[in-house]
Amino acid sequence: MPSPLLSEPLTLPCGAVLPNRIAKAAMTEGLADRNLHATKRHETLYRRWSDGGAGLLITGNVMIDRNVLERPGNVAIDPAPDHGDPAGMEGLRRWAQAGTRNGNHLWMQISHAGRQSPRYVTSRPVGPSAVQLELMGNYAKPRALKEAEILDFIQRFANVARIAKEAGFTGVQIHSAHGYLLSSFLSPVTNQRNDRWGGSLENRARFLLETVRAVRTAVGPEFPIGVKLNSDDFRKGGFSHEECLEVVRWLNDEGLDLLEISGGTYEQPRLLGHRGDASTAREQDVAVRRSTLEREAYFLDYAEGIRKVCDFPLMVTGGFRTRSAMEEALASGNTDVIGLGRPLCTDPDTPRNLMDGTINETVRHEDNLQLARRGLFSPASPLLPLKVINVLGGQAWYYQQIFHLADGEAPNLKLGIPRAFGSYLADELKTAFRMKRGSKEAG
Repeated sequence: MPSPLLSEPLTLPCGAVLPNRIAKAAMTEGLADRNLHATKRHETLYRRWSDGGAGLLITGNVMIDRNVLERPGNVAIDPAPDHGDPAGMEGLRRWAQAGTRNGNHLWMQISHAGRQSPRYVTSRPVGPSAVQLELMGNYAKPRALKEAEILDFIQRFANVARIAKEAGFTGVQIHSAHGYLLSSFLSPVTNQRNDRWGGSLENRARFLLETVRAVRTAVGPEFPIGVKLNSDDFRKGGFSHEECLEVVRWLNDEGLDLLEISGGTYEQPRLLGHRGDASTAREQDVAVRRSTLEREAYFLDYAEGIRKVCDFPLMVTGGFRTRSAMEEALASGNTDVIGLGRPLCTDPDTPRNLMDGTINETVRHEDNLQLARRGLFSPASPLLPLKVINVLGGQAWYYQQIFHLADGEAPNLKLGIPRAFGSYLADELKTAFRMKRGSKEAG
């Protein structure tokens, strides 16, 4: 039976209309060329996802600083001279055209990795303060940004949004979650500044709020702007749910069109359904009801509190697998858009099939991943390094499926975790080398 709730259009505050309530959430692609421009693989991938029926597609990280990336292979748009084409505009236009060919929206996610840029990308990451990410030695100690650099980054966010609009993307999402730069400014753990960009929550939120204002000025009142925000960092002393509620109240005055609710950081990867180092974990501010576990969604209880204080539509991503849970979440009013990620890596037609009633739940790959882990180690290992590798192995498995889709191939569901993880590492290092070589030639 078709689902009228999932198929219902949503009119955003700016006047734009999403054709239905399913969104492909952002997932890092790693498909850029050595100049960090969009490629034909982006076109192939997003053409396939557009055909899949989601009303909204959100890209993976498009970076505002080519020197500090979330991973090699990110698309980057910054003011640095690059073969006479700093934006790679032609590639962006083809990407936007492919990703909107079925009348759906395609929003560019704009981001800066901050301190969460691996060593094989940069040995000089940046952040609000010089607080290092301690994770298997893969991240260098960041340099604290100067105020002039913060002000420059605000304008870079705005410039990338303007370029996205010119290229044909139908909206943008500002990434302020998961411990990346804007998110790290919100957290007292990573933001230890004593100037107007640190200390009180008002000061810690200044970077995000000023960025939203600059982006709105750059794109005008009728272009959709979204923000991705942690409902909670789940870390002792970090950005809390109560602080999230206050930031949402401030965002009410900024003309926002859609807020995506997520949570966690690299240290506490709750966005992936995992708990990190127990010594740094904070007890949840919101009691997760058993019904929420049955409904699958990781952050829906947090969205319930946010719904009470926000004046714009909400999107919840993470954990949704059954159509009944998605419909229940929409019917409750606690979310307006259902975000799906991993299910679309192996079955891009999932949104259309959910809406027309062909399927009642997304394809589950837990069994595939458990079999794929054979010979590796137990996912329940108490040792943090093994837990981290386990999480990365699962991510690597999905990264490889994205590569298959981008190459016009079918997903490889028989792929083993060790092989996926090895391929991921080899590709990351090869792409980083190619990126650095391209940067030297451009210079």
